[in-house]
Amino acid sequence: MREILARKIGDADVLWLIDQILASGVGVLTEQYTLRYFRGDTLLDALRPRGLPIGNLTSQFWANCYLNPFDHFVLRELRCPGYARYVDDVLLFGNDTPCLWEQREAVVERLARLRLTIHPGAQPRPTSEGFPFLGFVVYPTHRRLKRRKVAAYRRKLKRVVTDWIAGETTREIVEASLLGWINHARYGDTWGLRASLVREIPAFRGGVPCQRQNP
Repeated sequence: MREILARKIGDADVLWLIDQILASGVGVLTEQYTLRYFRGDTLLDALRPRGLPIGNLTSQFWANCYLNPFDHFVLRELRCPGYARYVDDVLLFGNDTPCLWEQREAVVERLARLRLTIHPGAQPRPTSEGFPFLGFVVYPTHRRLKRRKVAAYRRKLKRVVTDWIAGETTREIVEASLLGWINHARYGDTWGLRASLVREIPAFRGGVPCQRQNP
């Protein structure tokens, strides 16, 4: 990542700042990484720092810088007729299933050069079955939140509300958590889900906007 940025940035002070930001992510979430060796690796490559520090606004922008050559590969070499990427969520569309399988193998090989892998469940499927993207399952006519995402947030909200009732947090914290989730969920067809979640907190009934109109 540092080498890619240094090709375009010549200011020593800016590069110093980049080094500080990159260093702040070393060791973060190390326990969640699965050790993976790529072609040509040595044993010392197991010590290579992985990932970008999350929370700095640079992480999303740098991910785009890092994957910019991959975008050109998909569009210019694979000539994929339909392609979308948001940070590390990637979609390839086409009408030829055997061709999509070939493109999948080419994508795996190209990403390995960047020391990246794809999810093992990523494979060609009809769009009518729905496909995961940015936390939603997208269908030709609508979008749904992933069930595990909903279950995870219900657990989180229950913990926050429990802390509020016990006097260990404030109403503002509960409201900020709920509104943050609603703002994400409203990009799917989730009006009923949002309303039911608010009803689960008696003191908030009628007090938190559910933003019924989807953008």
